[in-house]
This record gives sequence, C-alpha cells and structure tokens, in this order.
Amino acid sequence: MRQEKVKRMATLVLKCGVNRVWLDPDKGDKVKSVMTKEDVRTLIEEGVIKKKMQNSQSRGRARILHQKRKKGRKRGKGKRKGTKKARSEKKSTWIKNVRSQRKMLRQLKKEKGKAVEKVGYRRLYKRIKGGYFKGKKYLKAAVEERKG
Repeated sequence: MRQEKVKRMATLVLKCGVNRVWLDPDKGDKVKSVMTKEDVRTLIEEGVIKKKMQNSQSRGRARILHQKRKKGRKRGKGKRKGTKKARSEKKSTWIKNVRSQRKMLRQLKKEKGKAVEKVGYRRLYKRIKGGYFKGKKYLKAAVEERKG
C-alpha cells in the first residue's frame, strides 16, 4: 500500500489531519506492508506512526509588547481608538458594575420571580443603567425590602 493511503488510514485512527501524521522514514517497508486499520494501530504502538504536536501561537512577541506598553511605549496618538472618555478607567469599572448587576437581576428574576415583579423588572433595569445602585448588595437589598 502507498504511503498516502496509509497516512489517510492513520488519520482516521489518530483522529487528526493528514499533515499531523508522521511516518518513520527508516521503516518504509513496514509502512508499505499495511493493509488494515488494525495494522496501523500496531504500527502506532510500535512508534512507526506518530501524531505530530499541534502548532500553537507563540506569545513571545506579545510578552515583549506588553513589557513595552508597561514602560509607556506604544501608547501614542496613532495607537488610540475611541475618545478619552471611552478609554478611561471610570467607564470600564462602570461597565463591569452594570454587567454584574444585570446578571444578578436576571438571577433574582429566575429565583424569586414574584419579588422582582412587585418592584418591576424593567424599572430595576433602568435604575441599574442610571447608576442608582452602588453594587449588587444594594440591588438585592432593594428587592428584599419590597418583598418584605
């Protein structure tokens, strides 16, 4: 059997692509004698056929860039996207806060449906958007207060 066919059979056994199958070049006669998948399995056990490691994306360059940015390089006007306001720390913390509160509100609606309905789901949602609650604790307290 030709090597291409053996490789194709090995892909089915190893569950990978053709390019990841490695055949030992020194043991070409053994590879040519293969007829079935069972033969391929025995050659895999012997180490004649192997599965190559998958190439992963190198983080080396990313680490170097990160170090430079820590020093303050590569943060010039040409690298910026968005307004100063959009890039500020204030906004990102607000986003985190709002997202966590909305998640909490959904959970409360699922758990204590009637309690949230009394206050009004939409009303609470709008209040979260408006920054009415400092955090999740305050949101939960508002729902519990109306429930009791």
